[in-house]
Order: sequence, then structure tokens, then C-alpha cells
Amino acid sequence: MKAGTIVVALGGNAVAPPGERPTIATQFRYTRASLAPIVDLAQAGWQIALVHGNGPQVGDELARNEIAADQIEQLPLGVLVAGTAGWMGYMIQQSLQNALARAGIERHVVTLITQTLCDATDPDLRTPSKPIGHALDPVRVARLQAQGAAVREERSGTWRRMAPSPRPVGIVERDMVRQLVGAGYIVIAGGGGGPPVYRDPQLGLEGIDAVADKDRVAAILGREIGAQVLLILTNVNGVYRAFGTPHQEMLHRIALAEAEHMLAGKELGTGSMRPKVEAAADFVRAGGERAVIAELAQGLAALSGESGTTITKDHG
Repeated sequence: MKAGTIVVALGGNAVAPPGERPTIATQFRYTRASLAPIVDLAQAGWQIALVHGNGPQVGDELARNEIAADQIEQLPLGVLVAGTAGWMGYMIQQSLQNALARAGIERHVVTLITQTLCDATDPDLRTPSKPIGHALDPVRVARLQAQGAAVREERSGTWRRMAPSPRPVGIVERDMVRQLVGAGYIVIAGGGGGPPVYRDPQLGLEGIDAVADKDRVAAILGREIGAQVLLILTNVNGVYRAFGTPHQEMLHRIALAEAEHMLAGKELGTGSMRPKVEAAADFVRAGGERAVIAELAQGLAALSGESGTTITKDHG
């Protein structure tokens, strides 16, 4: 397996798993445990950009803002995305620096706050669809509904807050990421999908109060820095046909046309796997050699085709 340039997408739930109190100590602990695949990639000589999610964290930040609203001016959602990109970047950067040092690998890590270009007229801005924060109790659901905030029952008895999620179209700081990655730095970019922005004809870049999908952002970043591989690390071991039925089948390799056929139908539903397959297909369609969707612990093995789901232009 020849090393090249890789973009790795790491979910926000990897560092704040459901069912555990998301204290900062817990998040540091899970972050340290989640970075073993990145250390393996660095050891193997890959040039690396790392994109991470922030769904649980930015929901918590929004709740803190609202709880303190009578004491201090609230911050808009777009600014909170930038804030999580900063402190989560610090957490991941420090944890990765320590892990690399223990492994005797001389690689530098840098966090770059990157802005994600979106279309200000994107219809997805009018329909909040991305869950943020943690599961809500009935009192919190009622309070948010009374305030006009968007909430949705994801499954029976489990409610989440929803945020607008426009489709990303570009990364403002792509040239800086490309230069740093090319120089051998491990770059943490697109944190939480990056704060969404649009170009105003008079004012220039302006923020949008929304959350961009980090997998789609990772695919765009991969395209814009010329990465050969997109690796999406998640909490399932790959893409399944007929998932959740007695006939479910793990797909180890998918051609782009097959992935597009699955996306055109209802097989992937509207769950969290759909945007991952969309991102993987977008990356390969734009010229990437392959995209891999795999369980967190199987990062390097998945690159070798030993686990996970690999999407390529054809079956060759």
C-alpha cells in the first residue's frame, strides 16, 4: 500500500459517545483512544488532513448560551461552530502530539480554523435537518418547542435538536491546507464542518448560522487538496445492503455506479450512513482514487481492503 495524501473524517460522537456524560475529561479520554489510526497513518508516511465532527459539542455550546442568556450576550450558531473547531482542535492536536511522541514519530500537528463556503439561498437553510446536542428529556423538548426551536423525534422516545445544514461547495483556506499537508504537517481542518459562510457582493465573506456536514466537507477538502484517499471513520463497520433486515449484507467494495444507484433509491434511508456514502461518491466522482467507510478501530486495515467498505470508480 503506497502512501499518499489522505483526508480522514472523524465523527463528533467518537469523542462524546451517547450514554456518557460529556465532561471534558471524558472527551479527552475518548479522543486519545480514537487517534490510534491517525498515528498508524503517520507511521506509514501518509500526508494527513483530519476533519472532525462536532454534533454533540455544538449542541452543548448552544445550550450553555441559552442557559446564560439573562447574564451574557448569546453567540450565534456559526460562531459556536468556530468555537468548537478551536477547542476541539486543541484537544485533538494535543492528544495527537502526545501519541506521536510516544510512538517516536517526528510529525508536527496544527489546527487551522477553516471557513466552509455555502450558498446563502440553499433551501436546506429553511429546513433544519442536522441533529446536534444529546438526546433531550421531555421538559427540554417542550421548552425548545415553546421557543420555536426545531426538534425532531429520531426514533421512538428519542428527541434531538435540529440545525440547518446547507450543502458545502468549497473551503476558503484550501490553499493553506494543501501547502501545510504537502510540507508534512498533520492538519486538523474543517472542524465541525467549519463555520459556514457565503460571499456577499459588497461585504465579502459573511457567516451563516448553520452546521455543515463534516463528511461532505471532508470530501470537498480532499478534492481541493488533491488527496488520493478519503477515509470516513464511524461507529459501524461499513455499508450494508438491506441494513436492519434479516437479509442485510455487508458490502466490502462498491463501484461508483452502484453507490449512485443506492443513493437514488431508498436503500440507505435518511440516516447517518446516507451523507457518508454521498460524500464518498462525490469524492470518487471528482477524481479521488478511493473512499473508505470503516469502523474507527479499523482505519489502517480498511485502507488495505481488509475491513470496511471501499468505493472506487469501478470494480477494478
